[in-house]
Amino acid sequence: MKSQISQEHLILSRSCFINSFKIILVVLIALPLMLFIRCKTNKTLTTETTAPAFRGWAPTPPMGWNSWDCYGPTVAEDEVKANAEYMAMHLKKFGWEYIVVDIRWYVANDKSGGYNEKDPVYNIDAYGRFLPAVNRFPSSVNGNGFKSLGDFIHSKGLKFGIHMMRGIPVLAVKNNTPILGSDAKAQDIYTTEGQCPWLKDMYTIVAGKPGAQEYYNSIFKLYASWGLDFVKVDDLSGRTDEIEMVRKAIDNCGRPIVISISPGGDRPETADFLKNNVNMWRTSNDFWDNWPALKNQFAILKSWAGLGVKGCYPDGDMLPLGKIGLRAERGKPRMTGFAKDEQYTLMTLFAVFRSPLMFGGDLPGNDEFTLSLITNKDVLNVNQNSINGKQLFRENDLIAWTADDPKTGDKYLALFNASDRQLFVDNKAALKSEQITPDTASISVKFEQIGLTGTHTIRNLWTGENLGNFTDSFTRTINRHGAGLYRIH
Repeated sequence: MKSQISQEHLILSRSCFINSFKIILVVLIALPLMLFIRCKTNKTLTTETTAPAFRGWAPTPPMGWNSWDCYGPTVAEDEVKANAEYMAMHLKKFGWEYIVVDIRWYVANDKSGGYNEKDPVYNIDAYGRFLPAVNRFPSSVNGNGFKSLGDFIHSKGLKFGIHMMRGIPVLAVKNNTPILGSDAKAQDIYTTEGQCPWLKDMYTIVAGKPGAQEYYNSIFKLYASWGLDFVKVDDLSGRTDEIEMVRKAIDNCGRPIVISISPGGDRPETADFLKNNVNMWRTSNDFWDNWPALKNQFAILKSWAGLGVKGCYPDGDMLPLGKIGLRAERGKPRMTGFAKDEQYTLMTLFAVFRSPLMFGGDLPGNDEFTLSLITNKDVLNVNQNSINGKQLFRENDLIAWTADDPKTGDKYLALFNASDRQLFVDNKAALKSEQITPDTASISVKFEQIGLTGTHTIRNLWTGENLGNFTDSFTRTINRHGAGLYRIH
């Protein structure tokens, strides 16, 4: 009997030991897994919750109109309203929404073909802040600023933006105006070092000086009272101290104001800083309507590909399309100098790169072709919603870019023929013959280059034409200086 009890006790002990071992084993396996999952979850939550709030103010690349390419520093209120009305009627349904008044809206007597720096008549308030010139913007009378113009633009279902120069006005320093919200005055916060080399309206603000941040705060409190939605801050690229002051001022003003900085000057290695401070940053100096400038964009944008995130975008600059140069800082009144093929190239490259789209021409002067360029839903969808845009290859001047549709997994393919017209002389021939490079070129892409196999249906996004089924590769003939944009399903 005693032996039987001992045997049962032994069996029970063994069973308990085995069960305990199993429990310990499960815990040892599960605990690290749970910690790993929690760590990843916390990391995701941390990333989502600590991302700067301002990134949510521009969930897709901003699309709008800017007065610079057609009116330079001379645009007037009736012209701004005319462009807003056109956008509301013809473009809003395609995603266009910003109306931006560019440089020197505070000068009463500016000029085309440059800037009036000889005898500018400024409009400035008692706190050293520029106000709109009343002769150009009549609704700004009695210190109303841009409030009425902003209200008009908002009434059209659009958003309102302005241009500003970084720093504090030279005139404010000369008058030693008080700074709203501070005991300091203008002469306490400025330096002549680093003054903008191409426009002498402003002095640099010295970060850390009592009153420096307060001055920027006062600027954006004023702009917020006007109902501002977008600000383009010029001569700010590379100026990290002032970028951070502007960022703080916008965050403290009580209104979500999308910020674009210019001109070019930042480098790809500064992308992390930029993504923590601004929504858009220029990748080049002013971009105008000539082929060499457009061809140069391929190399510039390639270097920035993949460095933006949702809410923060490298900016290829404005679209000098349509009717430009009416009273511009550069050039005479004209329809864009880009040939039609070059206009397709510009829109295709900016779409697959996902640059913000700021139209530079006078919208009421658009012809049907220009309107078709900026109202193609499929092309604009690539700009607004694609991911992973990058250069696939460049063989001499035959170039391919790709991007992905995150919803369907489809691929976008952009083909460019950036070849220039060249004259070749065959010196070996018995009789010298001259040959000109052809006006077209065939560009081929193997599906394996873009991670695909088998047979796929392809559609031309510019024409809407279904091109049929293709197996293993796709070849298209592209005009010189032209482009094609395709969806591969």
